[in-house]
Amino acid sequence: MGEYIVLSKLTAEGRTTLKERPERLKEVNKEIEAMGAKVVKQYALLGKYDFLNILEAPDNETVMRVMVELGARGTLETTTLAAMPVDKFLKSLK
Repeated sequence: MGEYIVLSKLTAEGRTTLKERPERLKEVNKEIEAMGAKVVKQYALLGKYDFLNILEAPDNETVMRVMVELGARGTLETTTLAAMPVDKFLKSLK
């Protein structure tokens, strides 16, 4: 399974939804799992982004599909980065 870092910013609609229904955050995590990825860790942030999520997924295509689906809802904007543990990266250099 690959690891992905997802930085997200809520839109005005997303902030309204979260304020009215905070449980929606966990519901979206379940929807992500139904699409083939898994939220491993999740952090609320202060600053440029509102959330940092660490996902596991079998491939880039799965993550792309999840991000398009979530972005199409109009409640958030995302930046997604493929991630690799440092030890695996160092091993790949040999």
